[in-house]
Amino acid sequence: MTNTEKPTTKTEKNKSGMGVKPKNKMAIQKNPLPNVDKKIEEKKQEIKEEIKEKIEGEVGSIKKEPKKEIKPVVKKEFAIVNSNNLPVSTKVSADICKFINHKTIEKATSDLEQVILLKKPVPMAREIPHRKGKIMSGRFPKRTAEYFIGLLKTLKGNSNVNGIENPVICEAISNIGKRPYGKFGSVRKKRSHITIKVKERKK
Repeated sequence: MTNTEKPTTKTEKNKSGMGVKPKNKMAIQKNPLPNVDKKIEEKKQEIKEEIKEKIEGEVGSIKKEPKKEIKPVVKKEFAIVNSNNLPVSTKVSADICKFINHKTIEKATSDLEQVILLKKPVPMAREIPHRKGKIMSGRFPKRTAEYFIGLLKTLKGNSNVNGIENPVICEAISNIGKRPYGKFGSVRKKRSHITIKVKERKK
C-alpha cells in the first residue's frame, strides 16, 4: 500500500490509527486551565481590597456627634399646677385649699394622708357636726384628699424643675368647672378647677 492510498480494511485502519475511537470523550474535551485558579484568587483579593476601602471611607466620613451642652437650670420665683374639671365638690375643695395654704408641700401631703386615715379632720364652717380636737366642725373628704395629693406631687416636680429649694404654698384656689348633666338631665355632676401656687420660703 502506497502513501497516497487510503486503508480499506479494519486491520489496516487499526495499524494506521484511524479506526481507533477514544474511550472517554469527556476526558478529551475537558482540558484543565492552570491560569483560571490564579485569576479567581486575584479577583477575590481585588474585591476584598475594594470593600475595605469603602468601609474606611464611610467610617472616615462619619463625624462624631458634638456633645450636648448642659443648660444651667433657670431659677424661677414660683411654680404652678392647674387642673380643670376634676370630679370633686367645689365647696369641699375650697375648704381643703384653706387647710393646705401657707404650708410646705411635705406638710400638706402628710396632713392629707392623715385625713384619708380618719385621724385629722378638715375644718368646715357650715352645718356640719363637731369633731374631736381643737376645731369646732369638720369632715374627712377622702376622695378629694387623694386628688389633692396627686396635684401636690406634680407641684413638687415643677418646683424642682424651676429650682425652688424650699417651696411653700402661697395660693390655693378652687372654682366651679363645667358641670355636665347626668342621666335624663335631672342631675348636674360636680366639677371644679383647682390651682395651687408655690413660692420659695423667705429666710
